[in-house]
Amino acid sequence: MPAPHVPVEIREFIEPELPPGGALLRTALSEVCGTDVHLWHGRLSGVPYPIIPGHVSTGTLEAVRGTLTDAEGRHLHEGDRVAFFDVHRTCGRCLACTAHRTPTRCPSRRVYGITDSAADGLFGGWAQKVYLEPGVVIARLPDGVSFESYIGGGCGLLTAVHIIERARLTLGDTVVVQGAGAVGMSAAALARKSGAGQVVVVGAPQSRLDLAKQMGADVVMNIDATPPAERLARVLDLTGGIGADVVIEAAGSARAFEEGLALARNGGAYVIAGHYTNVGDSTVNAHEHINRKHLDIRGCWGSEVGHFLRAIEVLARYHDEIPWHLIGARTFGLGQINDALSIAASMAVPKALVDPWSDA
Repeated sequence: MPAPHVPVEIREFIEPELPPGGALLRTALSEVCGTDVHLWHGRLSGVPYPIIPGHVSTGTLEAVRGTLTDAEGRHLHEGDRVAFFDVHRTCGRCLACTAHRTPTRCPSRRVYGITDSAADGLFGGWAQKVYLEPGVVIARLPDGVSFESYIGGGCGLLTAVHIIERARLTLGDTVVVQGAGAVGMSAAALARKSGAGQVVVVGAPQSRLDLAKQMGADVVMNIDATPPAERLARVLDLTGGIGADVVIEAAGSARAFEEGLALARNGGAYVIAGHYTNVGDSTVNAHEHINRKHLDIRGCWGSEVGHFLRAIEVLARYHDEIPWHLIGARTFGLGQINDALSIAASMAVPKALVDPWSDA
């Protein structure tokens, strides 16, 4: 990706000389997520274009130099099917990393496919091979978990693990998820598995809502067919006039944020995960929407190693039951990347996948 608002190009790079503890991944699949669309639109600051996008990827270890282990100290070998955590550097010394315990806000944070220039090497998944530098957290894919299931979950699943952690669900809670994209679908699935009494997904188009029901939603509401007042009335009806115990914003819309404040019950929780870029201001009455309701609002930014490892465990346990593989609706070769970006930007599919070895 040479720069925002211009076509993505195919370029060739020399395979890196691996240092001790380094590895080379033969990419099986990467994803085109909302972050990649934001990169293409130039909506993230400080991006060192040109870059190789693709921050969540999976594949097979093609080359390993020296000893390579996973987070639990188990040895990894050439030929293993693996995934890796896309945040490959934090400083471990700043206030965010230490006293505040918010490493996702570390100013030195480096993320594959986003913060590294193509001049620095193969640091993105839209490539046939990815350089895994020493220290990157790598996990072997469990038996039975396909590349398609892992990448269908992708960054949305990691974010959803973080969302559920921030939501602090109680058994029997009514959960409303705003947004039927990859994050919203995984959030609905994990809310169901965390003991929610009922899960409501609000979004569009209808094809995504149909998939959301397969992921675990009990009730879906199409924003193209129902006005906000009707959606609020439906949530109140489902909760005996009280409102949702937990609302999860996974839509990235200023209007959705305003609506979510109304959907939550008195003393409820609202987790904001979809506002990864600045989508404009929301109009909020602090008395009516927050203080009088005694509402707990929690931000959710990025993910940590623990979320990555728990996502792998969730896939191992539920991949036969929850159709993460269906989220990746279409697969594109490198020559079709610009089509994939356009389709992802139009929200025509929940997620586009990249197979860098495909001739398509």
